[in-house]
Amino acid sequence: MSIARTGATPYYAVIFTSIRTSGDAGYGDMADAMLKAAAKQPGFLGVESARETVGITVSYWDSLESIAAWKRDAAHRVAQELGRERWYDSYKTRICKVERDYDFSRL
Repeated sequence: MSIARTGATPYYAVIFTSIRTSGDAGYGDMADAMLKAAAKQPGFLGVESARETVGITVSYWDSLESIAAWKRDAAHRVAQELGRERWYDSYKTRICKVERDYDFSRL
């Protein structure tokens, strides 16, 4: 995993914060499949993710329309339903407009 290369601002961030149920129950495979599917969507800019007690995944998009199209994607809708049934005790999704960013890299 690396820091997403999002390009010029403005763009949008979808912040998905979750608390998982115990066990995997297919979660890892579905998470990998959703990352690959999202990367093929028009407007997708990148993703960053971390998981401890609380998981946080931030995906980046060029427009609100691109975010809405991903939310409607058939495979993503299946993953959303399975998430509610199997993988999450709770979650929250936030959508934000990124007005400015800056970075540092020693590499």
